[in-house]
Amino acid sequence: AMASVLICGGGNAAQVCSCLFASRYRVTALALYADEAERWNKAVQETGFMECTLEPENKAIKATPDLITKDPRAVRDCDVVLFTVPSSYHEQYFSALAPYVKDGTVFAVMPARSGCDFLFNQVMGEKASKLGLVAFETLPWQCRFKEWGKTSVVKSTKETIGAAVVPPASKSATEVVLKLQGLLGVEPMIIQCPNVMSISLGNPGQVVHPGITYGRWWDWDGEPLAERPLFYHGVDEFSAGILSSISKEIQAICQKLKSINPSYDTSQVKTIFEWYMASYSHSCSDISTLQKVIVTNAAYNGFFHPMKVNEDSSYTPDFQFRYLSEDVPTGLCFTKGVADLLDVKTPTIDKVVTWSQEKLGKEFITLDGRMAGKDLGQTRAPQAWGIKTKKDLLEFLDLKPMLSPFVPIAKPQLQLQPLLPSWLPVCVGPSSCRLDESI
Repeated sequence: AMASVLICGGGNAAQVCSCLFASRYRVTALALYADEAERWNKAVQETGFMECTLEPENKAIKATPDLITKDPRAVRDCDVVLFTVPSSYHEQYFSALAPYVKDGTVFAVMPARSGCDFLFNQVMGEKASKLGLVAFETLPWQCRFKEWGKTSVVKSTKETIGAAVVPPASKSATEVVLKLQGLLGVEPMIIQCPNVMSISLGNPGQVVHPGITYGRWWDWDGEPLAERPLFYHGVDEFSAGILSSISKEIQAICQKLKSINPSYDTSQVKTIFEWYMASYSHSCSDISTLQKVIVTNAAYNGFFHPMKVNEDSSYTPDFQFRYLSEDVPTGLCFTKGVADLLDVKTPTIDKVVTWSQEKLGKEFITLDGRMAGKDLGQTRAPQAWGIKTKKDLLEFLDLKPMLSPFVPIAKPQLQLQPLLPSWLPVCVGPSSCRLDESI
């Protein structure tokens, strides 16, 4: 049957999805903000369609959503719900849709950022087990609307996109992935991740956006600038080093989880360099270092630091932009919270969060470095959901500590026994056997 898709949001990605998907599927666009749905409807009526230009293919798609509304009851007729809103609005949309969603509906959140599963389970309650959740690591494209409600452009498409799938009881993970791949088309190819924690820790936004912002402005003297600095293409070796250090600390968390139970799969949590290679290798003219990858990525052409324009036309940084206001509380704070529960030290993350929260006028972590600040409730740290101990975290993840597979060999009692060759397996009990460690 033709998929019926509810697209949540009204920004860049929502405009692109509503046009592209409406050319092949039944699409309802849900915009809860103020009169956004009404204005969007009016814009479409003026032209009779929406148009999305795919720059790499030099191709334009024209289509019209079947319905544009602010009424969350529209979800009753949809089997896929696609979130394209910033993560700070996820709770609002989950809460609005929860009373009306039918069993078996799949929520695809792109990007999910970190801790999306904690939030989903909290809001949906008992319904959660009958619904599907797909947490995407990022958006499929670099895209922008040109004339809001009418035209948009896809500047580049990622090669692959990671997604963790928690299928509803009535479907398999494979069925869910195939349906979503049908929505996206051939590219990007969905790479299934083994668990939502892989998406939460592997969230590239938490590394790139706060890391580059900190790297550029940590020592800013407060003087306005005459020009807007480039965001990605302005990255220097210091900023790239911050990104690498954050990434290493995330890998240390993965190693700690593996040490608790080696079967817990964190293999899809890429380093930030590996993520760039998977997402943008075809767009970069120099892949010798992380810094070169970022500054030679053609998909990043024309992206500037978010700035405020002063009366004299000079510029000062806008620290309230989503690069800090979203990616710190719904990204780095989650990772820092997990690290605290697992007793993993994160000096670079601590430094970036401490600087960022001062710019945001918030307190996420305390002066002594604990994820317990007065604004903890505005974050997705596990502690904000009542997960206060390592035991609580492992129970939520259904992660059981694994005992050592080797049973200690008791000191043998002195007794006569046949002389055996040293290379034979040493057995302890009827079902435990290992090769002698000297081999």
